[in-house]
Amino acid sequence: MATPMFIVTGFLDSGKTTMIKDTLMEQEWIEPGLTLLLLCEEGEEEYPEEYLKEKNMAVLKIEEFEQLNTVFFKNCERNYHPAQIVIEYNGMWKLEDLLSIRYPRSFELQGVYSTVNGMTLDMYLMNMRNMLMEQLTESELIVVNRCADGVNRSGFRRALKVQNPMAQLLFEDMQGKIIEPSEEDLPYDVKGDKIVLDDVDFGVWYVDAYDHPELYLHKEIDFKGQIFRPKGMPDNMFVPVREIMTCCADDVRYYGYPCKAEMKIDAKTKSWMQIRARFEYEAVSSFGNKQPVLYLIDMEPAAEPEDKVVYLG
Repeated sequence: MATPMFIVTGFLDSGKTTMIKDTLMEQEWIEPGLTLLLLCEEGEEEYPEEYLKEKNMAVLKIEEFEQLNTVFFKNCERNYHPAQIVIEYNGMWKLEDLLSIRYPRSFELQGVYSTVNGMTLDMYLMNMRNMLMEQLTESELIVVNRCADGVNRSGFRRALKVQNPMAQLLFEDMQGKIIEPSEEDLPYDVKGDKIVLDDVDFGVWYVDAYDHPELYLHKEIDFKGQIFRPKGMPDNMFVPVREIMTCCADDVRYYGYPCKAEMKIDAKTKSWMQIRARFEYEAVSSFGNKQPVLYLIDMEPAAEPEDKVVYLG
């Protein structure tokens, strides 16, 4: 049976411990049984004994990177038989070195998550940009917390997307609440009558279109998707979908909005199409309440994208 391994990285006092306690360990995919926590540095936030006992967690403190090697992880497997391993990694150590270790066959990396302190973000971008980006390049989820008014979110998003276009990026305010994206945060232009989505932008658009349909109303959306028709849907309707990873490799599902056409759709299920459609917001009887609905303008066969799975940020 595979042993999931989760890596949480970031500079000291960037919120790694808080992410593990309040987010990672609260997810439904955390297996019952012992969680082995490898603590590679200690910040202000701690793991109280009561918490460790409640969550059935054992802690091993790692003082130097050299302790992390093949023999060490084999001993972890043999001595602890963990249900999963969580590594709170030292942001000053190279993530590449951790990922290049030869792990036991049963170990399976499930995700790399990163935290960034918004209060020091500008300083890191100016003085330690390469070191910051190195630890974020492999991350699936990046949380920039403690963001005061005026934090350059769009600038950081653009800088990150060059290095890691697939990362889901969330910003939190000083109270820990997620900051809703503005038009400036979006990776595409919504000001014109036509919006063109790059292959990696579908997940961002899918979420934002539901939350802010007024930005897209009556506009033409140009994107790539796969053909899908749920059982019972009329033959002049289909759902152009993409696989979206919402949190980890085990949670990948197809998402999309219904699309209406003036004639029967003969395209093969799961075939890739470049789609141009008009965006509306209305009720669809088989889907319930009001939601985004597309009206097909045109579509043509398209090549499968290099990365079939997209992300929410």
